[in-house]
Amino acid sequence: MFSKSKKESRQESEQREQYEYAQERINQKKGLLSHLIYFVVGAIILAIINLALGIGKEFLFIGYHWYVWAIVIWAFLLLTHVFNVLVKNRFMGKEWEHRQLEKLKSLQEKKMAELEKQVEKEIITAPETEESNPESEEEL
Repeated sequence: MFSKSKKESRQESEQREQYEYAQERINQKKGLLSHLIYFVVGAIILAIINLALGIGKEFLFIGYHWYVWAIVIWAFLLLTHVFNVLVKNRFMGKEWEHRQLEKLKSLQEKKMAELEKQVEKEIITAPETEESNPESEEEL
C-alpha cells in the first residue's frame, strides 16, 4: 500500500521535473529567436544609419563601413548564443546530467556490493583461522 503512493509520487515528481525542463528549453529557444530578430532588425538599422544617412563616415579609424564591424561582432555573439542553446544544452543539459548521475550511482552500488562481499569473506575466513590456531587465543 505504501509502495504505490511512493511510486506515484516518484512518477509525479519525474513528470514535474520533465515539465520544468521542457519549460526551460522553450524559454531558451524563445530567447534565441528574439535575439535573431533583434539581430536582423539591428543590422538593417545600422546599415540604414551608415549608408542612407551618412552618419559615422569619419568614425575613428575604421572608415566608412563601420556598421559591418558592428554586425560581425553581433553575429559572433548570436552564434555563441546558438551554440549554447542548441549544441551545449543538448549534450550537457539536464538529460545528460541525469544520465551521468545514474552512471555514477550504479558504479557506487557495484563498489558497495564488492566491499560487502569482501567483508563477508573476511568474516567467514576470520573464525576459521581462529579455530585453526587455538594457541593464539591462549597467548592473549
